Formats: sequence, C-alpha cells, structure tokens
Amino acid sequence: MVNTKSAALLFIFSVFSAAAFAEQAGGVRGYVDDKDFDAPVAEAQVLIAESGEKTKTTEEGNYVFSELKPGTYTLIFSKQGYARQVKSDVVVSPGRMSEVNVSLTGDFTEMEEFVVQDLSFGAGTELALLDLRMEAPALMDSVSAELMSQAGASDAASALKLVSGTTVQDGKYAVVRGLPDRYVNSQMNGVRLPTADADKRAVQLDQFPSAVIESIQVSKTFTPDQQGDASGGAVNVVLKGIPEETSFKFGIGYDYNSNAFSEDEFLSYEGGGLDTLGSRSTAVPSIDSMDDTVGTKTEDSPQEYSFSLSGGGKHAFAEDIKIGGFLSANYKRSASYKDDMIDDKYWVEEPGEGVTPRYNDKRGGGGGGPGTGRFETSLFDVTQASHQVQWSTLGTLGLEIGTHKFNALYMYTKTAEDEATVSEDTRGKSGLHKFWPDAYGSEFDNYAPYDEHHPANDKEYQDHAAYQRHQTLEYTERTTETIQFSGDHKFEDLSWELADWFRFKPVEFDWTVSNNTAAMHQPDKRMFSARWVAPYHVPYQPPTFWPSPSPEVPAHTEPGRYEQLNPAANMNMGNFQRTWKDIEEQSDQYSADLKLPFEQWTEDEGYLKFGIFSDTVARDYQQKSFTNDSTFVDSDPGLNWDDYWSNYFDEPLKVSGVDIDFVADQEISAFYYMADVPLNSKFKLRGGARFESTELSSHITEAGPSAQVYIPQTGDISQATDGEEFYSLARAEFEQDDMLPSIGFEYKPFEKIKVRGSYSETVARQTFKELVPITNQDYLGGDIFIGNKDLQMSALENYDLRFDYTPYEGGLVSATYFHKDITDPIEYVQGYANFTYTYPVNYPEGEIDGFEFEVRQDLIEFFENMEGVSVGANATFISSEVTLPDDEAAKLETPNIQAPMQTRDMTNAPEYLYNLFLTWDLNESKTQFGLFYTVRGDTLVAGASQSVGNYLPNVYEKEYGTLNMSLKHKLNDTWTMNLKAKNLFDPEIESVYRSDYIDGDVTKTSYTKGIDLSVSLSARF
Repeated sequence: MVNTKSAALLFIFSVFSAAAFAEQAGGVRGYVDDKDFDAPVAEAQVLIAESGEKTKTTEEGNYVFSELKPGTYTLIFSKQGYARQVKSDVVVSPGRMSEVNVSLTGDFTEMEEFVVQDLSFGAGTELALLDLRMEAPALMDSVSAELMSQAGASDAASALKLVSGTTVQDGKYAVVRGLPDRYVNSQMNGVRLPTADADKRAVQLDQFPSAVIESIQVSKTFTPDQQGDASGGAVNVVLKGIPEETSFKFGIGYDYNSNAFSEDEFLSYEGGGLDTLGSRSTAVPSIDSMDDTVGTKTEDSPQEYSFSLSGGGKHAFAEDIKIGGFLSANYKRSASYKDDMIDDKYWVEEPGEGVTPRYNDKRGGGGGGPGTGRFETSLFDVTQASHQVQWSTLGTLGLEIGTHKFNALYMYTKTAEDEATVSEDTRGKSGLHKFWPDAYGSEFDNYAPYDEHHPANDKEYQDHAAYQRHQTLEYTERTTETIQFSGDHKFEDLSWELADWFRFKPVEFDWTVSNNTAAMHQPDKRMFSARWVAPYHVPYQPPTFWPSPSPEVPAHTEPGRYEQLNPAANMNMGNFQRTWKDIEEQSDQYSADLKLPFEQWTEDEGYLKFGIFSDTVARDYQQKSFTNDSTFVDSDPGLNWDDYWSNYFDEPLKVSGVDIDFVADQEISAFYYMADVPLNSKFKLRGGARFESTELSSHITEAGPSAQVYIPQTGDISQATDGEEFYSLARAEFEQDDMLPSIGFEYKPFEKIKVRGSYSETVARQTFKELVPITNQDYLGGDIFIGNKDLQMSALENYDLRFDYTPYEGGLVSATYFHKDITDPIEYVQGYANFTYTYPVNYPEGEIDGFEFEVRQDLIEFFENMEGVSVGANATFISSEVTLPDDEAAKLETPNIQAPMQTRDMTNAPEYLYNLFLTWDLNESKTQFGLFYTVRGDTLVAGASQSVGNYLPNVYEKEYGTLNMSLKHKLNDTWTMNLKAKNLFDPEIESVYRSDYIDGDVTKTSYTKGIDLSVSLSARF
C-alpha cells in the first residue's frame, strides 16, 4: 500500500517540477538609505535568507541580484549601527526585475516572530537557526545545511559532531551531553523512527545523507511537547522542504581513502562485493545448495564515487493557493580498509602484579603450570575491509490554502555493507610468560614458528597459546521507509478578547500521521576459526620391552597442521558457522497539537498548548544458523601458517539448533499541556506536564531444540524441549505510567542578553534485547548476552541554566550549566554459569553534570580587512558517576581481586568535547573555505568487572581529534566545484585498560581510519 502511494506522489512531483523548470530567471534590485538623514547607506549587507546569497550596497546605496529563479524570497538588510530590516514575500517573476527599497534606522529592533517562521520554511542557514535557537522554548543547538556543506559532513551522524556537547557512538548513534542512545530520541521531521538494530532502539543516523538535510536541531532540555525519553536531548533531522524558487540540481563526485586505495590487497571473498543497488537474496537456502566459500581473498579496492539529483518548486494557482513539490535522489559508493588494527584482551590474575594476557584455559592439568592440555590467548592483529553502497530517495508534496498547509513526504534509504575481517593471534607465545620455564623465557620472546627445535614447539608446549585465525564474512542491508502526512493550520477567525489587557490571537493547530518501517537483513554471515599447531621435532626413541613393548621411533619432524577452534560457551557449535538474520520493525505514529497564542497586559505574547501522541512499534526477529560438527577434526598435516585452512575446509554443515525467533511490541501513548507566560517584557515563565504510558512485551515464537532461557538473578534455566515452561520463562512484560513535569524561565535584562533555566523529569527505557532472557551470541566465539526480564526504566531529574549574548546579527557568546540525577540507570555487568556472559542491571543511581561554552564571531566586527571571515568554537566539560550495586561492588573486593570501587564514570560519557571552525567567504572570487577541528576526550567504554576470579580493569577510549577542510568555488552561475579533505591528521584511535590498580595505560584496541579526499562538481539550474 505504501509503495502505491509513493509512486503516485513521485509522479505528481515530477509533473509539477518539470513544468516549473521551463521558467526564465528574474532578479531583485533596490536602494538603501538612512531614514534619519535621507542619505545613501554604503556597504550595507543584503542577504537572501533562502539561498544564503549576499551582496553589499555601492557608495550610492544601490544593490542588485540577477539570475534569480522565479519564486518568493526573504531579504535581510543589515549594517553595524543600524537596525536590521527584513522584507518578506519578495516576489521574483520570470524575466522581470523586482524593486525593493528600504530605509535603515539607528535603533536596534528585534526581528518579528513571523519572519522567524518564514525563515524556518526551507532555510538551512546559520542565521536562521541562530534566531530559532534564541526563540525556542527548549535549549536548542543546531547545525545548518550551510555549515554541513562547509564542514564536509556526508551524513547526519558526521554533521552531529558539529553541535556543542554532542558526538556519535560507533559512527551511527547520537550521544548528547555524555548520555548515549537510550537517553536520546532521534527523529526525522519531528517523527520518531523505528530501528532494526539488533542491540539498540536507536536510529542509525549515518543512513541520512547530508544532501537531503536542511538542518539538525538538538533540543537539550525537555518540554512537555517532546517525548518523555528525551533525557539527554532530542535530535531532529529536518529534511529539505519545498523550495520557494524553482530549481534543478545535480552533482557528481569522486572519493579517495588513503587506507582503502590499493591494488590486489583489499580484503574480500568469492561471491563478495556489492551490486549497483546493494541487493542480495535473503532467503535461506538448503544446506546442499549453499556455496562453499569459507574464507577471504584479496582483490583490487573498489571505486568510490557519488551522485545526486534534486529539483522542485512552487506554483501559485490563485492569490492564496499554492502547490509545490520536491524530489531528491542520492547515491554513494565508499570503502574503508584497516590493516593496522589490534584488539588485545588482558586481565589481572594476581592483585598488584599488573596485567597479563587473558587466556581461555582448556588445560587438562589445571593449576598454575602448563598442565597437559591447551589454552588460547586473545592478542589479535586485525585486517578489515568494508565496501558500502548507500542510496536514498525523497519526495515531498505541499499544498497551501491561505493559512492552511498540508504536506506529504515519502523517504526510502538503503545501506548495504559487505565486510571481510581476518583476526590473527600470533603474539600469545611471547606474551604469556608465566607458563614457560624460566630457562626458556628469552627464547619464547623470539619465537620461530617453523623451527621444529624451538622450545615453544616442543610437544609439551606446542598447545600453549598456539597461533589462531578467525575469518568473518558479513553482508548487511539496512533500510528505512517512511511516509508522513502533516498539516499546519491557523484559524484567523478563532480569536477573542477576554479583557482589555488579555486577548487570544488566532488558534493554531498542527498534526502528523506516519507509517514507518526499518529492516535489517544479514544473509549468510560466515565465521571460521582455527588454531595452528607448529611443526615439532620428535627425538629418537629406542625400542622398549618392559613393562610393555614399543617399537623404535626414528628421529623425525611432525609437520604443522590446523585444528578446530570451537567456542567455549556452546559445545553444540563447531568452528564454522553460517547465519541468516532478519529484523523488521514497524511503527505507526500520530500526534496533534493545539496552540492558543495570546497577548497579555504588557502587550507581550505567550501561548497555551495541548497535545496528544501515540507510537506503536512491533519488532519481528528471526535467525537461522548452521554449523559443522563440534567434534575435533584436524586438517591434513603439512599446512603452514600461511596456508589458510579455510581454502581447503569442506566439513558438512547441520542446523545448529540454538536459534530463537521472537516478536516484541512497544506502545507509548501520551497527552500534555504547557504554557508560555510572559509576566512582563523581560521575564517569562514556561511550564507544564506530560502524562506518558509505556507498555513493553516480548515472547518467543520459535526455538531450536538446544535453545536455552536463563535467568541470571535466580539461576533458573530451561531448554526448548521443556515446552511451555520454556516459553513462559522467556516471556517478558512491562508497564509503567509517568507524569513528567517541566518548568522554566526566561529573563532578558538587556536587549542582547538572555538567561534561561529549567527543571524537568524524564525517563529512559529498556531495549527489546535487554528484556528477553535468552542467550544471544552474534557470532562464533562472540560474547554471550542474556536479557533481564526484571529490568526497570530509569528516571531522570534534569537541571539546566543558559546565558546567551548576541552582540550583533550572527554573533554569539553562550555558557550553559547542566546537571542530571539518574535513578536506576541501566548498565551492563558480567556473570558466570559455566561460561562468561553479560547482562543488563539497574544500578542504584548516577549523576552527570557539566558546562558548555560556545562562541561565534564575524571578524569584520573587529578587523576591517577580515570581511567574510567567521570563527567559532564550542567546548563541553562533563563529569559523570554511577554507583555500583552492592553485589557488583562486593565482587571487586574479594581477596583474589582486591580492586574496591563503589562508583565509576558513566559509559560513553566523554570527559570533554571541543569544536573549532573557521570559514572564509570570498564574495569577489565566489570562493568559500572552511576548516573544522573536533576533539573527543577520554571516554569510558567498559566498566571494571571480574571474569573467572580475575580482575578486568576499566576500558577507556583515549582522546583523539579530527581535522576537516573544504573548499568551494563557483565557476559560473551554474557550476560549482567542491574539494574536501577529512581526517587530515589521521590520528591513532586507541582504547586502553586504565585503573588505579594497574601501572599506567595498557593498549586494548588501536587503529587508524585513513585520510578521505573528495572532489565534486555540481550544477544548479
């Protein structure tokens, strides 16, 4: 049904757009004078708000814009020492020059409210968003399409880093003021989208290309008209609307990554790669018909390029009837490659003795010596290559009838990624000294794998920390589809007066209805693991006759060979696994808001506002996996380490029997009221409450015979063969009603200074995965995750205080303090039940506070020869803390751990964030230059814990910075060239083990991303 509607919308858009493209260009000219002295005003700036195009008046006060597309524009006239003046609804007709003359006065006058509203319709400029920031009821920070273009941001995720106090996790998920995805609600045009992420209920922001984004608005305080889980903030990706001027634009670009560009070294596999649209069959084949590709190969790196098309416009059928449309299509192919990546696991076995490599103990002898069995370390060198195709379509249709607006929007995004990974542990022999005889210690440091006489290759030690190799082939498709209908209505006849000092202005009403679908398809993810036993020397053995006879054994060398490396957590799995996973999430959402603006006794304006909201989400999770037999089978003898066993492996597969399919539902319904009441021209109060109801449930629909449900808190365990007991134990249900108040104030002691403060209460919800008490293992040998059906929602109290100073138009000096108290924060801990697993629990409490500072300045205000140069900076300093549950704190105080800790930092909360930028707009040469530098401080990514009686220290990601540069040059009225360079410093991104109980930082992971260069050419008609 959605596809039929979409096709109809796209057809209508194309008809109107095609008709509009034939129109001729027009222009605007005029004269600017001083109202008090009736003299021309030279060097006054004239800005077209919709396009950002600007010019300056001549000595005679004249200005002109030629070659403008027919449409309606907003002109902004400004000069230091004069009041800014705005001319709205300036009509440019085909082939005609419109005249707009203005007179500037010396007194500052604030922009009228209706102008701000006009700018927000299709205005992706920093000037418009700065006005929105100052007028919004919530504390808001934004980034415009204008700044995104200058910074070289390719998608919403990379653009979000430009907002103060905001960063992204895993390259996709919004983190605001140190609070990760569960505390941040991400929207598109104010509509919350579903997600097909297996682990989170967070929208993956990298799927929205910057070409379709008008602005990204981050509300950092909760008001009742926002959703109740906007605890850290609400991220609203505002898509481009219908342009006032009819236009058509296309662009093409070529990209280069310094790591990914190579000949015959890019990691892939037989049958790998991406077709034009990034599509593969997601059906599960029979075992006999599966292709036999197991491991990786190398090939030439793929080409990286992009192109985009967009066009649209408006047409007036009558004085108060307009209809318009906008179409956009974007396509991009990209690649990444890492061959310098390490991933090491350490722990502390003896308190006070520092870290040693973590090992998976499979020794038969036990104890602290080498024993008679084997063990593996986890000191991996990783090579990883990824090839990505991303494309999207956007269509918008709008109808304006007087003061009533109707909009329909359809958007489809698809991201397909093909990734190949090889992880090798060849450092265990030299890294784990405790099992080697003292006499051999130095020799083990210089391990020679092909020397059969080396002590480490002695038969007694060859199984200790043997070489191991893991290969992963992973293809993933992510799609998002949304159709939205919305309306904005202003009823001019619905206004009335209660008294001489209080009257209601025309009533405003807006509504939204949407249907959204997100899907993730991961067909045939392949994991292969093997350990390599080095060749070893067998000395001569004479025959024996007593107590039992044995023949003579001549001296010889046993050749190297591979052995299966099975996951310790599940003995049903072999060393080769193939998995088909499908996740689909559907959402039906509606909202309606009624606003009653009024004018009170001091002729200042406020409003009353009421609204309702409903969001119903349904998730369907299905997985089917296959594996070889878990019985140990060795390779043919004689294979060296460089001979990949995966090239010869042909063991038969079977259904694993451990898979679980489930469905989950979430329903959120709410209503709210709020008021914005100015007591006088300087002081305003805002407040209200939101009443929100949450219902969550999940149940298993199908399970393999070896599937398990485990309740960590009680130790209850059930197999799928237990029937109803199994399904009953796995069922999770949760309900909660909340009343979420919000109150704030706004104080304006002087014209250019504004102080705002607020208090609010919000919530944070569990994810579906966190509620389902089943064992989740994403891949062979991966970490085990078990949900907690008793997990509770978190409650937050939020305090905010902001000071804003706008010395002139476009200038800003801002400082903010924020504090959040969290009850029942959700954190992850480790447990043990014959295997190590991770599960979510509610910590007792937590808190986070910090300061934000921001400055934006046009240097011409200070230096006459710095016209067009703007600088900006923002910094956020964050302090966070969570209190450990008593049982978790007790584990760290045991005699074998001795690392007491009652509190720690919150995960994913950086200690600080910096953003610095410089832009230079050279009007005469039609060139724009931008330089952007972002820094993220040290960030806790995993809290300290214990595993099989050993201490695992905190893991922090260390500070790193990113420098991006862009250069845009307008070749003529049609063509523009863009050059972009991203990640110019190419820093090492490193995570480390860090604790008061170990000496210094110890590297856990490290890699570099490479430098990205791109060149593009665009045309606008």
